[in-house]
Amino acid sequence: MIPLKHIGAILTASATLLTVGSAAMAQSTDPDRWLTPTMIDARASMFMPSLNYLTFQHMDQMFATRAVAKGTQTWELPEKPMSLDGDYTILGETYDLEGALERTQANALLVLKDGAIVYEHYRNGSGPDTRFLTFSVAKSYTSTLIGFALHDGLIDSLDDKVTKYLPEMEGSGYDGPTVRDVLRMRSGVDWEERYEFGSETQLTQVHDNSLVAYRYRWCDYAANESKPGANEPDAVFNYATLDTSVLGCIVERVTGRTGAEYMSEKLWQPMGAQYDAYWIMDGPDDVGREFYGAGFASTARDHARFGQMFLQDGMANGKQVVPAEWVREATVPDDGYEPTEPGAPVGYQYQWWTDARSDVFMALGLHHQFIRVDPTNQIVIVKISHTTEPVGRDQENEELFAQITARLTE
Repeated sequence: MIPLKHIGAILTASATLLTVGSAAMAQSTDPDRWLTPTMIDARASMFMPSLNYLTFQHMDQMFATRAVAKGTQTWELPEKPMSLDGDYTILGETYDLEGALERTQANALLVLKDGAIVYEHYRNGSGPDTRFLTFSVAKSYTSTLIGFALHDGLIDSLDDKVTKYLPEMEGSGYDGPTVRDVLRMRSGVDWEERYEFGSETQLTQVHDNSLVAYRYRWCDYAANESKPGANEPDAVFNYATLDTSVLGCIVERVTGRTGAEYMSEKLWQPMGAQYDAYWIMDGPDDVGREFYGAGFASTARDHARFGQMFLQDGMANGKQVVPAEWVREATVPDDGYEPTEPGAPVGYQYQWWTDARSDVFMALGLHHQFIRVDPTNQIVIVKISHTTEPVGRDQENEELFAQITARLTE
């Protein structure tokens, strides 16, 4: 029993702890906490090659975020483990599977066959509940939000001009292209997507001012600074993360909600996601927007659910979540739009990459993130990487995927 004379001191100490805890809580929700030099430097350093295996797992500690809430029912994926052991040849060198994953700098690999998890492996301190930032994989999710808005009647037609929904874009580079042009990365806007962070390239300037320093939003740049390029809308494919940011802002405008709220209601909960996801934002909590072009963080399992749902024409957890016609329209290339240029191995439909040699379609992200959907073989591969280089290692991953597919279809 506690002596009576000590109770007053204990109550005082408890009150002090509650006060300190409340102060800490208040501090943790202060938007200005993201503007300290420490936080700005952290965001500027997130691609550091020796540490990106870790930063890509913990972006919510460097960025303001907005949660995409899961629902109460999880789409339970059956598990039917299969061995993928054996030799793998990557760019002429032979490895076992673990060696191949190290060679391709994987944090996680998850494979579905016929709707069941046949292989799941996490590395470098990650696990099934790790929410990885997978960069431009986000574009395929943003495209899906456009599909919902179209199906809900909030967008009248993909052939409407962007300025019908975002009149502030009048006079900018987005005064002319249609929503469909932007979905196909054929806006005609003057934009160079060159990944040389720390340089003076256009992408780096917007990245540094928006995502790093929180000086302005991506859509503010689109409205105030973007200009028409040398090509008319729909004429030439030009990969532009700025285009996807504009799509996200259309979603916000027509729904009157944040992208995260709309995504939770229309996709994440009905799909039966197992975990909450989050978007990193391009500004503090009070002014930031979801970074629609490359800022979505999810577990590998929920990425796999998303891929499997598209493999099943929008069916997930026993119900039609994404309209089947949207799945086909978004992932099956129209005549004349594949490949992206003569001789290219890929095409680009509505923020999904397509394989010019097969019916495979993919959500791809910087530093080699993949949701690879193979309808012919009923395989979905999620691979989450932390490569030293942001781009340029697609061949080694395609070789790995081809050999995994061969083992599962022999």
